[in-house]
Amino acid sequence: MLWSGCRRFGARLGCLPGGLRVLVQTGHRSLTSCIDPSMGLNEEQKEFQKVAFDFAAREMAPNMAEWDQKAFISGAGESDIYVVMCRTGGPGPKGISCIVVEKGTPGLSFGKKEKKVGWNSQPTRAVIFEDCAVPVANRIGSEGQGFLIAVRGLNGGRINIASCSLGAAHASVILTRDHLNVRKQFGEPLASNQYLQFTLADMATRLVAARLMVRNAAVALQEERKDAVALCSMAKLFATDECFAICNQALQMHGGYGYLKDYAVQQYVRDSRVHQILEGSNEVMRILISRSLLQE
Repeated sequence: MLWSGCRRFGARLGCLPGGLRVLVQTGHRSLTSCIDPSMGLNEEQKEFQKVAFDFAAREMAPNMAEWDQKAFISGAGESDIYVVMCRTGGPGPKGISCIVVEKGTPGLSFGKKEKKVGWNSQPTRAVIFEDCAVPVANRIGSEGQGFLIAVRGLNGGRINIASCSLGAAHASVILTRDHLNVRKQFGEPLASNQYLQFTLADMATRLVAARLMVRNAAVALQEERKDAVALCSMAKLFATDECFAICNQALQMHGGYGYLKDYAVQQYVRDSRVHQILEGSNEVMRILISRSLLQE
């Protein structure tokens, strides 16, 4: 997921003046974006539109920017390039700029690797800035353009996370189908139980509905339609909620076997749970959707 997200984010940034195209071609292994306090944002504690990127407090000097803050970042410590959204101007979105910080820069350090319930293939650490001086030449785009860059990345990121949920749910439906055909109870395969048949049918139907919603939002984003933000929020909200429910139901239908680590369905449950938090929590998705409706 880190590679996929980086390719998308890097491609968008490369289109801007002073973009990442040169840096990406230097052979660096990976790219991570640092947005307060990560691409996940912890928006339950902060209102997204106002303070989403307000973790770098000091004004930029003529040649340097300094700050002393930290945030939890996916891929931290493993990536070679960090795209940081920091405040270089006044309050509001126009005061945010986008700056590249390379691994090894004095003042840049990382916290311990966090122990997570799922998504363990992607490391998560705190990114710590202590008197970290960065030249103005490392800025991407113009000063004050950071909020726009970040929002573009977030909308695509919501499609990305929703698509991850689709994959987990699809795999869970297939595993459940196979389990119902193989597992027998009272001498009959579980697949002969009408209740389980109906449940499997509901799972497949909800999966297809979620997939269509995600694809619709992806088309809107690609076409840069005005309703893209709302549709991406809807797709992320609906797909991650429904797909986690599908994975959880799949575990239930596996019975005790579903709770064993020998069976993959438990990992889909653990991994898909965080999708309701990443790229903006689903509560924040509801805020964005309602704002869009009320402003029409």
